Amino acid sequence: MSEQPANRRPLKTRNAGWVKRLAGVLAKNGVSPNLISFTSVAFAVLGASSLGLSGLITGWPRVILLIVAAFTIQLRLLCNLLDGMVAVEFGKGKPSGAIWNELPDRFADFLLLAGAGYATVSANFVMGPALGWLCAVLAVIAAYVRELGRGEGLPPDFTGPLAKPQRMAVLTIAVLVSCFDGFWTHDGTTLMIGLGLIAVLTGTTIGVRVLNLSRALKSKSSETP
Repeated sequence: MSEQPANRRPLKTRNAGWVKRLAGVLAKNGVSPNLISFTSVAFAVLGASSLGLSGLITGWPRVILLIVAAFTIQLRLLCNLLDGMVAVEFGKGKPSGAIWNELPDRFADFLLLAGAGYATVSANFVMGPALGWLCAVLAVIAAYVRELGRGEGLPPDFTGPLAKPQRMAVLTIAVLVSCFDGFWTHDGTTLMIGLGLIAVLTGTTIGVRVLNLSRALKSKSSETP
């Protein structure tokens, strides 16, 4: 991975001492940013598989799979944080790093959100998988609009209301609360609600970014002599 500080998502966790130490250990031991980016996809595959399997079973096995999924979602985000730190703060970025920063991220989004849709099938939510796929597609479109602006020479737009960190936070909370669905409703109900919220707010995020991009391009055009 290779990214310029101006193009980085602003994250407070980047300044946490334990994160800096972990990034330093990885850099010192020759772990490349690209490898960390690929590892995030491995965690996403594990998380998506756990979510999908949780939709086929009930009881404690389902709860265990959901807990595994929640952890892998957060580990995926940790990898997304560390690859940039190793690349920028420790100077390990490669010329091709921008490719391997974005592509693994998009695969991870797609896998986890689509997998969450299949976690609802045990409750006969026939629209659950479709809703998961919709969230996955919307997440990719939101990232595309951000990169479209960069392609026009504008700073990346990380505005929300549901950018990637917030999207994964909502998904993690929905997955964890879903562990208790059996006490108050059918398995998968919480995930259906969570995915519905993600779909609406990610769609809103796309709209906000498109409007921001349109205004920025008009402003840029008016400034051109």
